[in-house]
Amino acid sequence: MNKKTLKYRWLLDRLNSSGNRRIVVITGARQTGKTTLVRLKYPDLNYINLDSIEDRQVIAEIRTGAWARVIGEAVIDEAQKEPSVFEKVKWAFDQGEIDFTVLTGSSRILLLSGVKETMAGRAFLFDLWPLMASELLHDMNDRPAPPLIHRLVQSDQDISHHLKEESPVLLSKDEEAPLWATEHLAMWGGMPELLFLEKEERRQWLSSYLQTFLERDLADLARIRDLSPFLKLQRLAMLRSGQLLSYSELARDAGISVNTAKRFLEYLKISYQAVLLKPWSRNLTSRVIKAPKLYWLDMGILRQGTRRWGEPDGNMFETLVVGEIYKWVKTMCPDTGLYFYRTRSGMETDLVLEMETGIIGMEIKNRKQVNRADFRSLRVLAQKLGDEWKGGIVVYSGREIISFSEEYRLWAVPLHRLIC
Repeated sequence: MNKKTLKYRWLLDRLNSSGNRRIVVITGARQTGKTTLVRLKYPDLNYINLDSIEDRQVIAEIRTGAWARVIGEAVIDEAQKEPSVFEKVKWAFDQGEIDFTVLTGSSRILLLSGVKETMAGRAFLFDLWPLMASELLHDMNDRPAPPLIHRLVQSDQDISHHLKEESPVLLSKDEEAPLWATEHLAMWGGMPELLFLEKEERRQWLSSYLQTFLERDLADLARIRDLSPFLKLQRLAMLRSGQLLSYSELARDAGISVNTAKRFLEYLKISYQAVLLKPWSRNLTSRVIKAPKLYWLDMGILRQGTRRWGEPDGNMFETLVVGEIYKWVKTMCPDTGLYFYRTRSGMETDLVLEMETGIIGMEIKNRKQVNRADFRSLRVLAQKLGDEWKGGIVVYSGREIISFSEEYRLWAVPLHRLIC
């Protein structure tokens, strides 16, 4: 791609215009496009980037009472780099001298600790994740229709109401773009900059990204003198993506204590590298697994860190699916709970989406075809939940939307049809 064409970001739908009185806080991993987004959304606001040492020194020397006159309403990028910003913005906001400010940052813990200490009740918090499939397909000035996953989650109707309206298969010309977007995410992940690089440059960029994470983001979070144990745990965590997490096993394999393993994994979570899905339980059975499941959020970073560049196996495909649904839910359906369900007997539902209107279950199969046996756990869950059950989906790598049970509202849906 020769020309830098900005992609549509769904978070724009949730951000407020600068005409409303509020403080907007946007966090996210480095290089996900926060600066581009806020400068596009708020072009009339002053822009200050505290990655610059010079700008940090200037900001630090501004008196609190002079903030509104000197800085005014502004976008403050990497706000956590100068802690005095929070108190100064709060004071000007509370005095009515400014009505709007945007704070962004790559360090969730440092940025949000400053927000919580000084701006409780004043700030609106948002996360910007790597590009999603539907964003890859549309330029900034071309707002797309929401993908199928959004309609299923947000609707008061059961999933069959919507899936019956979908064409079972798409014409080749209509399927080409969704397949490309899904394959790009599966191979390279969603970092925007990769779209503008040639294939051979992408691995180098991802390698540099991981190094920058160690040198800058991790350094913001902790003072780790010897990085070797952290690097070992990071790679072991990547290799466990899509699996139940045992801190004791992870610590043993990394050669560190359990407490150190928990601390290192927390660094990966708060820097947007990994997420933990909690097990879902409604007292349906006392034999539910208590351990969380670990997922890496970006497939490109996962592949670079593990050197696994071949066809995705089951855990990698599951990581892709969970990551894309996770990003969508957190961006556009933040009231939706996202869990997994697994009993000690081994019955598992890979994803449980809990809404006020009911529950959707999902199984994930890295296959071109599915069969009735793939729906076994979804049938069991449907029987247990009764009227709360909105339906179950086997997400797979095929091409056709197929109904498997009208009674339990069970469907097979290709991944690219669900997220594009």
